[in-house]
Amino acid sequence: MSTPPKDPRPFKRAILKLSGEALRGPGSRDNIAPEIVDRIALEIREAVQGGLQLGIVVGGGNFWRGASASARGMDRATADYVGMLATVMNALALEGALEHHGVSCVVQSAIEMKNVAETFIRRKAEKQLDEGKVVIFGAGTGNPFFSTDTTAALRASEMGADVILKATQVDGVYDSDPRKNPDAKRYDTVTFQQCLSQRLNVMDATAFSLCMDNDVPIVVFDLAPHGNLSHALRGQPIGTLVHGE
Repeated sequence: MSTPPKDPRPFKRAILKLSGEALRGPGSRDNIAPEIVDRIALEIREAVQGGLQLGIVVGGGNFWRGASASARGMDRATADYVGMLATVMNALALEGALEHHGVSCVVQSAIEMKNVAETFIRRKAEKQLDEGKVVIFGAGTGNPFFSTDTTAALRASEMGADVILKATQVDGVYDSDPRKNPDAKRYDTVTFQQCLSQRLNVMDATAFSLCMDNDVPIVVFDLAPHGNLSHALRGQPIGTLVHGE
């Protein structure tokens, strides 16, 4: 294991990456579990009230996966656009929960849909973050063939975020798949170069390259346990920190 020269936590501005599956309860038939979205909103409220500037990128896998649909014969670009619309549904659900708890927020969509969301404009999003609003980025990058991990890396770079908080179903980055190897070891910290040399799967290649090139650290943590999101948003050590040299 390695030790970074400087731990970037705590931080002023962060991008939280949520998977679509994170909004669905375990074993639930519902695409969105209101109680989970409510819990996420409450933990976000606490962090924002503490002064954190927060942008959120949410996936759409609880509704649709473009790559899977493409493998079954659907045109890949069309399948990806359907997936982008799924992310907007999740973004709106999250916006509603946050507003219910008194958090000022806005959904910015990379695909224009003026009746339900603002269109993404970088300078406007930066201003909203400075004003203390939570900005939820929907519709991915607005282009097919890019994941929402790439969207998170792109928005973090554009917004000048200090860190990406990647909420997952595992509690960090391991030297091998912990589901297959009971002896797999979890890293507390690991460098971008180590991830490349050891082929550690943190994000897809495009997203990872963006983070590495723009020196955006990534914190990988398990969203499921209550309180984990609060710990991550407060900048408390949790999961695995992926960082530059």
